[in-house]
Amino acid sequence: MNRRSLLFVLPLLAFAGLATTPAAAQQGALQRFDVEDLTIVSGTQRHRFRVEMAISPAQMSQGLMFRRTMDADAGMLFLHDTEREQAMWMMNTFIPLDMLFIRRDGTISHIAQRTVPQSTATIASNGPVLAVLELNGGTTQRLGIRVGDRVEHRGFTRP
Repeated sequence: MNRRSLLFVLPLLAFAGLATTPAAAQQGALQRFDVEDLTIVSGTQRHRFRVEMAISPAQMSQGLMFRRTMDADAGMLFLHDTEREQAMWMMNTFIPLDMLFIRRDGTISHIAQRTVPQSTATIASNGPVLAVLELNGGTTQRLGIRVGDRVEHRGFTRP
């Protein structure tokens, strides 16, 4: 995208609430997130996390932007109302993340490991999902979390 196109698109994104700038973050425009417990069941292991809940459009738009660190047992859950194709990116996100794409029944359908900080490349769900869980990059490999494992949280229905 050339600079002229960018000058046209960025104000539209800001107006739609889809772009958050460092200046906005410094002016106290950052969203607040409720924190909830979440467990990933992987084989016989149960991995517990405290996740921030991104539910509103503004929260989803901000996500983990501008963060420099995140606790090892922390994450962010982007929980939608319906299953659909999802696409994420890493714009203004400074820490590498593992993105877990989760179906309505809590099954992990796809994992994007160690996403690249500040990249605008699209990270696709590869199918309809209800939620995306972001964890610190390398967490899924370290804990042996795989596609097919189950996420336990109030947002998912049990089979």
